[in-house]
Amino acid sequence: MSRRKPRGRPLDGWLIIDKPQGLTSTDIVNRVRRIFDAQKAGHGGTLDPLATGLLPIAFGAATKTVPYVMDGTKLYRFTLRFGEARDTDDADGQVIETTDVRPTDDQIRAALPAFQGDIMQVPPIFSAIKVAGERAYDMAREGRAPVLEPRPARVDRFELIERPDADHAVFEVASGKGVYMRSLARDLAKACGSLGHIAVLRRLRVGPFLEANAIPLDKLRAPEDTAPASPNLLLPVETALADIPALALTPVEVTALRQGQAISLVALMGRIPGTADPDGGLVRATAGGRVIGLCRLEDGMMKPERIL
Repeated sequence: MSRRKPRGRPLDGWLIIDKPQGLTSTDIVNRVRRIFDAQKAGHGGTLDPLATGLLPIAFGAATKTVPYVMDGTKLYRFTLRFGEARDTDDADGQVIETTDVRPTDDQIRAALPAFQGDIMQVPPIFSAIKVAGERAYDMAREGRAPVLEPRPARVDRFELIERPDADHAVFEVASGKGVYMRSLARDLAKACGSLGHIAVLRRLRVGPFLEANAIPLDKLRAPEDTAPASPNLLLPVETALADIPALALTPVEVTALRQGQAISLVALMGRIPGTADPDGGLVRATAGGRVIGLCRLEDGMMKPERIL
């Protein structure tokens, strides 16, 4: 019995889209896959429909590196609107409570340290988290708002950037994976004795990908052009791994890794980068300038984790 040939072109690489407001991340992936006539594509980190900014799209072999992109630092800028709590914790939701309290700049700055470092955070009820097999947002839409437990989150920087007026404050946040900006905005407003939600949200960075890498969705090809978009727009698969320390290997070591064998760190002495953590850290194994795969340093060995 013959297997059905996958539809589309076999493309490998990354495309960094500057996501417009009003579309879901899945909408963007589906459009981009059609525009490139690509066999396989996925995204590296969901953005809410309200949000704009960096949405990395992985094609083909790049989908194997998505978890490492999502582990990278993310940079956001958002505008918090004081005075209104909304069911979605952003401007797309319904107002559920109001207050006349507007915190001062000093009150805001005094509250910020509690939301930095390793914190516990309750996700928005309108989120993709599963509760007993159901998506939280499906339950919330049906009027069965789920009770979500606090989750660990890592916030490296949370800074007040601008105060346009008493109702609004603009912040920048650098965070790890799984941090909800909507929860940060909601909880900060409460900590200041007010209520609030996100009015504007933009993602400025995802791991090694910056705004300079991003292409607006409507610039991928001319409206009258029906041919697939050029693969030349894609960044190489290994671009996603640029933040991970590189370790150069010999041909013999490359063969061993590809056969699933671990290599003693003693044999690699002098080549292990200083930024690599020998107690569970990742390295990018290279040979002749090409990335071979990702390896984990642990128990005195370098163990293959993902061969590309």
